[in-house]
Amino acid sequence: MGQDFAVQVLHQGVITILMVSLPIVGVGLMVGFTISLFQAVTQIQEQTLTFVPKVISVLLMVAFTSPWIISIMVDFTTTLWSTIPNMVR
Repeated sequence: MGQDFAVQVLHQGVITILMVSLPIVGVGLMVGFTISLFQAVTQIQEQTLTFVPKVISVLLMVAFTSPWIISIMVDFTTTLWSTIPNMVR
């Protein structure tokens, strides 16, 4: 297993992690920004107001994107398992 191959596998792993986490983190960021903007405009400073909608939106996003996430992770895992013979050379 050469250094180039290890770097390629690591790069593909990082790209996969970013692809899987981006929709969930993005929704959490957008909901948090919207609620923070609402709190700034109305001067409501309640901590639970930000927590509950973010948790609900992130859980809904996980539920909606879980088939896609599982598909991406299975493809990545299958690729890793199929390249095992190349790793031992």
